[in-house]
Amino acid sequence: MAVSPAAEMTPHDCPEGMQLLHCLHSDDVDGAIEAGLMAFQPCLSCEPRLAEAIKAAQGKLALAWAARERYLARQARLARRSAQRTARRSAVPLVETKTALPPAAAEVLARAKAKAAQRGSP
Repeated sequence: MAVSPAAEMTPHDCPEGMQLLHCLHSDDVDGAIEAGLMAFQPCLSCEPRLAEAIKAAQGKLALAWAARERYLARQARLARRSAQRTARRSAVPLVETKTALPPAAAEVLARAKAKAAQRGSP
């Protein structure tokens, strides 16, 4: 009967894994990240609880980072859209257009103004 390589290895204290586990249990996620949490791959001799805890932390952290990236992308997209909207609004000048009176109405208005001017002067 062949013996698997994992069975031939003696149990060991995986110092890197134990350090990561200690950081995680003490809620020092930054320390765990700096110690190489995301790059850590448990060896075949690592305790199953250690490997499971580290894999779970890696999964949670990966999900959190992905959510943060989506949030930042959304914020950038909203800011870009807002800037584009503002640019469109400021690009359209507000021009006051006077509506021209029809010729007959213009004549009546001119006569009324002339008549009012005559009444006002002694």
